[in-house]
Amino acid sequence: MILASDGSSGRVFSREDLREALFGALDRLGPRRRVLALPPDCTRVHSQAGVLTELLYEYYGPALVDVLPALGTHRPMTPGEISRMFGRTPARLFREHDWRRGVDSLGTVPEDFVAEVSGGRVRYAIPAEVSRLLARGGHDLVLSLGQVVPHEVAGMAGYNKNVFVGAGGAEAIHKTHFLGAVFGMERILGRADTPVRRVFDYQSERFARHLPIVYVLTVVGAGGRGEPVVRGLFIGDEPECHLRASALALEVNVRILDRPLRKAVVYLDPAEFKSTWLGNKAIYRTRMALEDGGELLVIAPGVERFGEDDGMDRLIRRYGYAGTERVLGEVASGGELGRNLAAAAHLIHGSSEGRFSITYCPGGLRREEVEGVHFRYGSLEAALGRYDPGSLAEGYHTMPDGEEVYFVPNPGLGLWASRERFERSGS
Repeated sequence: MILASDGSSGRVFSREDLREALFGALDRLGPRRRVLALPPDCTRVHSQAGVLTELLYEYYGPALVDVLPALGTHRPMTPGEISRMFGRTPARLFREHDWRRGVDSLGTVPEDFVAEVSGGRVRYAIPAEVSRLLARGGHDLVLSLGQVVPHEVAGMAGYNKNVFVGAGGAEAIHKTHFLGAVFGMERILGRADTPVRRVFDYQSERFARHLPIVYVLTVVGAGGRGEPVVRGLFIGDEPECHLRASALALEVNVRILDRPLRKAVVYLDPAEFKSTWLGNKAIYRTRMALEDGGELLVIAPGVERFGEDDGMDRLIRRYGYAGTERVLGEVASGGELGRNLAAAAHLIHGSSEGRFSITYCPGGLRREEVEGVHFRYGSLEAALGRYDPGSLAEGYHTMPDGEEVYFVPNPGLGLWASRERFERSGS
């Protein structure tokens, strides 16, 4: 069932447009008594899920009984972050997802299936774990909200990833992230059909059909002044809904460049990016645009740690972003990294494999900390002075001394790739 399907690269949805489309879809679903909203957290603030959650409360009133931000491995949202993202949605409705202890398993994806979709790269079973609130809450409607945009693990974000990762459990998150990493991030980014997505679809079809989940998917692009604007809205409970959103996201969010970049400069909004766990979007989303021997400069005034929690932070500090070969060796040795496959996947994703340099200019990390995880360190003050995010628009710029850079003001809104590398990655 597809309840709404509208959008184009030139479309701009106002709040009233979103309200009209959403309310029309909810009217078709009919009255409900206990509704759970499952939006992303503040690391996906540009998804417009905050606005949509406000509109859900406007529509359902007291029938909206729970709001469960899909934290995945991220730290819990603060009251201030909840207020800024979700506006007038009452704070009393918000619940905190515990990805380590607060989940139920609905079933298990067999290891033979995982081996098949991974091309034999991994062979293990993956549980379909979801929040206990989602599994046992007695809701007669679950509205999973989120943005469809290129993603380093799933290929395209949104849809059932929000359920099985955002509201999922530790083992499933570890194993799906590692599956994506060993299959190859550049083979996945910007693709709707990937090994990890096939696992999520298996979980949905075999284990979650009894859950009353309807997906509300946005496609968000940059407006005329670089601000995020909704280009598409897709609502339904079947895979076609995600495929349509993914097709539009490919058009809206993927920047194909005719030639690779010698230098990219990426700015991380301090309100959104406080760790390299999140900030490495600067690496994921530009890696296919950079030429061999090129340079990525990350201006990160809010980054003050590596992991989103103390355990992941410690692992990143211990092993660093040292490349696939070393990470796989550590995993195979049976040590601590092998028991934390999401961390292993993150370390693979955050390495350039020696193909280009990565310089971080953080607001809250010291030189020795940055260099300790195998990044170069840069002065935040100097970077902001030279590449002012308030005056640089997205695209090519020639600096006063003749240096050419490509500036990315928000890596969360897209994927940048040279034509040759993107086409080669899909072959």
